[in-house]
Amino acid sequence: MPIKLAKDFPAKKVLENERIFTMDSTRAETQDIRPLKLALVNLMPDKITCEIQFLRLLSQSPLQIHVDFVQMSTHQHKYASHDHLFKFYETLADIENNYYDGIIITGAPVETMPYEEVDYWPEFTKLLDWSQTHATSVLHVCWGAEAGLYVHYGIDKVLYSEKLFGVYENQLISEHVLTRGFDDVFFTPQSRYTGINEAQIDQEVLEVLANNQQFGSTILASKDQKNVFVLGHFEYDSDTLNKEYIRDHERGVATQLPANYFNEDNPNGKIINKWRAHGFLFYHNWLNDVYQRTPYELNQANLAMSKPKSD
Repeated sequence: MPIKLAKDFPAKKVLENERIFTMDSTRAETQDIRPLKLALVNLMPDKITCEIQFLRLLSQSPLQIHVDFVQMSTHQHKYASHDHLFKFYETLADIENNYYDGIIITGAPVETMPYEEVDYWPEFTKLLDWSQTHATSVLHVCWGAEAGLYVHYGIDKVLYSEKLFGVYENQLISEHVLTRGFDDVFFTPQSRYTGINEAQIDQEVLEVLANNQQFGSTILASKDQKNVFVLGHFEYDSDTLNKEYIRDHERGVATQLPANYFNEDNPNGKIINKWRAHGFLFYHNWLNDVYQRTPYELNQANLAMSKPKSD
C-alpha cells in the first residue's frame, strides 16, 4: 500500500527500510484516484513508535492512503516532541469539518483511572460522538476500545487483580468480514489492568467476533459495522512486551514475565511472535471493508447511507 506521508515524517524512513511503499505529496497528487482517508487518534506517550506500528499494519493494500494524525489538545504531552506534534498533528478543532473513511483510536496508559478523571476526557468523548457522523468505520484499540464501549454502549470496565500481560489465545466465534481468513485459534498480545463487563454486552447491537475463555471478549463489532473494538494489540512489535517488562521493573512495578512470549519462558531466550500474520490480515480486512462501503464523496449525508456489505 502506498501511504502518503510528508517527506520528513520520522516514520517514513523506518517504513521504507522495511520495503513498505510510501510516497510524498508530489507523487500522490499525480495518481488519478481518491486516497482512502484515515485519521489516527494517537493517545500513546511514544507517538513515533505508535505511528510506525499502525502504519506498518495499514501497508497491506494497493490503495493509496492519506492519514491525519490527531492529538488531544487538552493534554500536556510529557514525552512527545512539541515540534513533532506541531508539525504533524491536528486537533479535533482542526478536523471537525473533515470526513473520513476510517478512524483509529489507540490505547492509552490511563486504564486504571476512572474515565471521568482522565484529563482529556471531555474532549475525548466529544471526539467519540463526532466520529459517529464523520467516518464510515471507527476502530478502537485497547483502552480506546474500553472507553468506546463505555461511551457508546454503556459497558463498564472491570479492574483485574493483576496485569493481563503476555500473548494469549483467542477463539474465533463468529464468521465476519473482519475475520475472513482467520484460523479458528489465533493470538494477540495483551497488556492491560482492566477488561469489560461481559454481562452488559447487548447482543442485539454488538457482535463478539473472538474471545478468550479466561478473560472474555477480545474483538467486537457493532451490528451496523460503524464501530470495531479490539481488546489487544495486533500492532505490537515483537519486542514491545519485553521493553514494557523491563520498563515496569525499572520503575519498581513487579510485573510478571509476559505469558506465552519467550521461548521456554526464558527472559534471555528468543521472543516468539505468534500474532504478526493475523495482525496484517485483520487490518487488511478492515481496510477492504471500509473501501467497499465508503462513499466516493465524503460527507455526512453519504456516510449516513453507507451500509454493511453482505459477506
